[in-house]
Amino acid sequence: MPIRHIAIALQFLVSNFFVLSASGSADQVLVEAESFESHGGWKLDTQFIDTMGSPYLLAHGLGKPVEDATTTVTFPSTGEYRVYVRTKDWVARWNAPGQPGRFQLLVDDKPLKETFGTQGAEWFWQDGGTVKIDQLQAKLRLKDLTGFDGRCDAILFTKSGETPPNESAILPQWRRELLGLKENPTEMDGYHLVVIGGGYAGLGAAISGARMGCKVALVQNRPVLGGNGSSEIRVWAMGNIRRGKYPRIGEIIEEIADHATKSPGAYEEFEDAKKEAIVLAEENIDLFLNHHAFKVEKEGALIEAVHAFDTRTSEVKRFTGRFFVDCTGHGTIGHLADAELEMTPKGRMGMSNMWAWDEGNAPVSFPDTPWALDLDMADFPYPREHHGQWFWEGGFDKDPIDGAEAIRDWNLRAVFGAFNAMKNGDGADKHQTAFLTWIAYVGGPRESRRLMGDVVLTKEDVIEKRDFKDGCVPTTWSIDLHYPKEQYAKKYPDNPFISKAVHDRRIDRNYGYPVPYRCFYSRNIDNLFMAGRNVSVTHEALGTTRVMKTCGMMGEVVGRAASLCVLHDCLPRSVYERYWDEMHELLLLPGKARRKTVDAEIKIPDDAMSKATDQGLAQGIDPKSLPGIVIDDTETKKSWKWRPSISLEGFVGTNYLYSHVYDEASIAYQATAPSDGLFEVRISYRPHANCGTTVPVTVAVGEDRKTVTVNMQEPPSDGIFHSVGRYEMQKGVSVSVTLATEGAGGDVHADAVQIVAVP
Repeated sequence: MPIRHIAIALQFLVSNFFVLSASGSADQVLVEAESFESHGGWKLDTQFIDTMGSPYLLAHGLGKPVEDATTTVTFPSTGEYRVYVRTKDWVARWNAPGQPGRFQLLVDDKPLKETFGTQGAEWFWQDGGTVKIDQLQAKLRLKDLTGFDGRCDAILFTKSGETPPNESAILPQWRRELLGLKENPTEMDGYHLVVIGGGYAGLGAAISGARMGCKVALVQNRPVLGGNGSSEIRVWAMGNIRRGKYPRIGEIIEEIADHATKSPGAYEEFEDAKKEAIVLAEENIDLFLNHHAFKVEKEGALIEAVHAFDTRTSEVKRFTGRFFVDCTGHGTIGHLADAELEMTPKGRMGMSNMWAWDEGNAPVSFPDTPWALDLDMADFPYPREHHGQWFWEGGFDKDPIDGAEAIRDWNLRAVFGAFNAMKNGDGADKHQTAFLTWIAYVGGPRESRRLMGDVVLTKEDVIEKRDFKDGCVPTTWSIDLHYPKEQYAKKYPDNPFISKAVHDRRIDRNYGYPVPYRCFYSRNIDNLFMAGRNVSVTHEALGTTRVMKTCGMMGEVVGRAASLCVLHDCLPRSVYERYWDEMHELLLLPGKARRKTVDAEIKIPDDAMSKATDQGLAQGIDPKSLPGIVIDDTETKKSWKWRPSISLEGFVGTNYLYSHVYDEASIAYQATAPSDGLFEVRISYRPHANCGTTVPVTVAVGEDRKTVTVNMQEPPSDGIFHSVGRYEMQKGVSVSVTLATEGAGGDVHADAVQIVAVP
């Protein structure tokens, strides 16, 4: 019987505890660290299972030792055992001085003589010496000594004294035998749709498919849902939704999306519990948190099953289904199934590990970090708002799969090195009361494998607005690609840790460019869908499609397509080739529309959202409703560093633009005088405390020019427009109004220009 929800509290059925003698060998006891009865302050890290073979416990204490992890072990016999602990010195790969990941293993409250986490640049079994076991039960305790990310994979007690195999395979046979795992996995069957990955894309696919009558398994290898938009990583959800020719797409994402005020924001802003509650409310979804997918079974071009193991107990489950959705971000399921894929060899974006700090009322010490990057205050951008943002990004062109742990660890060294400069270096006098509040130990990756579909979307498709019949998911983010920032890369050219964003803003951010459905299924694995940043796009097109709300809408589309595949007993390609008219109708339904089975009547509940109006465009003041000549920001000549926004209400048209004082940007509104006479020229902007008080506005009427300054912190006189002077004009003379950031004293907002006759 499928399990509705695998709760953390139920993971300990195998405690007291993973004990077996390997057939024909001396007494051995294997204890997986992740299965300790209490993790204490240690974190369960599942990010690197595919390369090092296992989850592990991480002592992520921000420089303060974490609470002990504890468990009780039953031994097959008393006597002397040699102890091995699988661990590493996580900074040894860089020959960094010091050993930040030190910890002890205590047996019945007596520490072994060996201190662990002090050797080995790679994962290995560190010899802990021998211990005498006088009783069949013993209490184990992992004692962190530093708070600086010590790590423990597993502990082996053996009477033979032989070093265990240092394999990186997931659940090799010798581990399975010692853990007493069943020979055959637990069967989880009866699913129409198996969704692997619980970020925004996976949530969209699971909820959408379930509401359209599919029986869904949602498999997520973390304890929370949301992916980059969870409390673990804290990237706020970006991308406009509910617009374009399918303005209902995005309504499911609107239900689950955070409304964080910062990125990274506070823990509670990311609403992990809300996301989980929405999933659990769907009768057609079985949720499997803490389950890592690692194996695919295939028959020809069809996936038959995906194997996943419980990262707390190591129990393996075999998920069978008719269709599968790869929402892993890394294209893991596609890779395991031999799907056609690409990964850009050079110029890839990296991984971010954001962080936050605060000020107390009294001085706070921070340990010296000789093993961290040796940074001065000038070596990194100062986190002025008490947080390190998205641009704390490393691992450019490093292997984003096999090298992921090294990328994350390098990022940690950068953060700790920066904070050490603030506390103990040349910034110490200004940061006596500063303390760390959070560092993301789960990385936020941007780019790795992309699975190829029947359409591979390109940058040119998006910019030129190539019209695909099956265009359905509006992408509204600029083509935003990240590269190492030169000024911070000089000291660490091999692996810079600060990025810059290079934007191509030739994107329709209001209506959105409709990404075709044919990007969301594999061209050679017939029953594999994909949603998220691993869909069928080029490296450059990924720059616009990769943000979370856009990825979530891909999931919504896939879930509805899967219901048609089940209904018509067809493959994903046939939805486009034979059933697009039906798909079109499904895409016009509200997000809360539902049916119990794929052939049941669709019902729309009373609490369905109202349809987004005007194709989902932001609703500002209609320029046509205003007197005189009104030139909106969409009709201007401007430098590329202007960014659209709808954050401040009262704008004209569908948005306003803003640019920072350091952007060296300008924007010009142009018109022609409609008649002879005296005219008043007015500009519209949205006032804000970050705006400049001396924004230069140049009005040119024919050959005559006049520059005035505007305080954009003050609201316009009539709430919409601010006068920049009265000018005599002759019919047909050219008129231009130019705003610039040079000398503005702050941000510049540019919304519209109005030219009205003076009575």
